[in-house]
Amino acid sequence: MSRLLHHDDLGKLLLRLAVGGLILLHGIDKLLNPASITDIGNMLDAMGVPVFLAYGVLIGEIVAPLMVILGWQARIGGLLIAGNMLVAFVLVHHDEWLALNAQGGWALELQGLFLIGALAIAFMGSGRLAMHPD
Repeated sequence: MSRLLHHDDLGKLLLRLAVGGLILLHGIDKLLNPASITDIGNMLDAMGVPVFLAYGVLIGEIVAPLMVILGWQARIGGLLIAGNMLVAFVLVHHDEWLALNAQGGWALELQGLFLIGALAIAFMGSGRLAMHPD
């Protein structure tokens, strides 16, 4: 039983599939609902940041998750997802950093898990069960 539970590469694959797959769904939603990119652009504009940078979210929610899922340059993909999450923390969730949800958990637990999971991928790499192990 203990040998079965000592499979780092399988653990890395599961982490990559979970983080990449769940973030990718957010990116697909943005592709299907382009108004969300406009909303992000409006937030950036209000902060004095160029509106075209709103399309960067597609890198963090489409390109990077695919890199992570496939295990091609997974460390870079993890960093891109982490950067995307940090921007989301600042732009969208700045008033929730210390908030709790109705069940007593952190209001940003999902975003926090995405951020930490992406950083874990960046630090650990893809493992051997990848298109291009790193």
